[in-house]
Amino acid sequence: MDPALTHFGEQMSHLTGVRAIMKDIIETLQAGHGHEFINLSAGNPVILPEVEQLWRDCTADLLASSEYGEVVCRYGSSQGYQPLIDAIVEDFNQRYGLSLTSRNVLITPGSQSLYFFAANAFGGYTEAGELKHIVLPHCPDYTGYGGVSLIPEALIAHRPAIDLIGEHRFKYRPDFNHLEIGPQTGMVLFSRPCNPTGNVMTDAEVQRIAALADPYDIPVFIDSAYGPPFPALNFTEMTPLFGRNIVHCLSLSKAGLPGERIGIAIGHERVIQVLEGFQTNSCIHSSRYGQAIAARAIASGALAEIALKVIRPHYQQKFAVLEASLDEAMPRHVPWFLHKGEGAIFAWLWLEDLPITDWQFYQELKQLGVIVVPGSPFFPGLQEPWSHRHQCLRISLTASEADLVTGMRRLAKVAEQTYQQASLIAG
Repeated sequence: MDPALTHFGEQMSHLTGVRAIMKDIIETLQAGHGHEFINLSAGNPVILPEVEQLWRDCTADLLASSEYGEVVCRYGSSQGYQPLIDAIVEDFNQRYGLSLTSRNVLITPGSQSLYFFAANAFGGYTEAGELKHIVLPHCPDYTGYGGVSLIPEALIAHRPAIDLIGEHRFKYRPDFNHLEIGPQTGMVLFSRPCNPTGNVMTDAEVQRIAALADPYDIPVFIDSAYGPPFPALNFTEMTPLFGRNIVHCLSLSKAGLPGERIGIAIGHERVIQVLEGFQTNSCIHSSRYGQAIAARAIASGALAEIALKVIRPHYQQKFAVLEASLDEAMPRHVPWFLHKGEGAIFAWLWLEDLPITDWQFYQELKQLGVIVVPGSPFFPGLQEPWSHRHQCLRISLTASEADLVTGMRRLAKVAEQTYQQASLIAG
């Protein structure tokens, strides 16, 4: 059967970004080709025993409670499970000195669905035929943003400024000399800490972006899937920021519940109402089972505590191992730069003037039994050519320390051979 697809059907039936590359990665891992692969591509969080036990305990409490039947055997409000909303309001008001009410919170089936709702509510063509842009203030950024809009031309990303730090470190920053936010902007979206780079935009940078958007009533969506208070995967001090036009977005995936798909939006009541309407029409509401156990973990304070004491230290140590391994293994003549490790569960490596593409480097590294992710899919919405986008790699911190060390040594070997061969050809 070969049914005819609409324009939107054609677009949404194709994979974008890393999802397209994952097909090759999965086939490679399944085929084996005689290799025991070191998989440094994974986006799944590590199943940490303490985190898993927290969710087991919350599940046991739910099963023993009188509300179990109401939670799993009945539909609920599209806005979300009320005890979870109440727990979030109380926690954030107490923690950050806010004055939230339940009308400021929406629970969605994961944050990806939240950005899909937002992108198509605020980005795209208006009733008058005017195109409103979805602005990514800098890239690289989360590859999933590439598939959220039904109007691909609405997505606009801006090149960042690059700060070199010491001999082999760097950091991206928004380039305010070229960042355009104005009447043609429908919404702004970025992750903090950033997936995939680990970059944490400063408070001043966030406030400046929000100030640029505020006169036009443009909502600024801050993707805090790795931010505090949970999973708190920030390795540097950072403050979640709130304001009239800021929508603070959380996910419980990296806090141990990726299978339950729980996203959280905190923002102005009018924005929340629009997003809730989208959700009602598309999927009614998020899983109530996941919301019920999340309510228990947040209200008790256990989730915030385990994020600080278990989740953050685990990944911070992994980054330290990777960083030290690269410093030791990378040849002196290779121009390499590791993004400053400020958060998330990935490392981001830039091989300046790489003689081959990131995809070709990925293929060469596979031959040595190591899988990373080419960096080019992490530039959704960037319309201008930029060689930098083909010179970067995303490296997952979910592998064991031993595998990270071995993986970086093999990566250094491929880098050395690649630059040497290019030098011989040029000479």
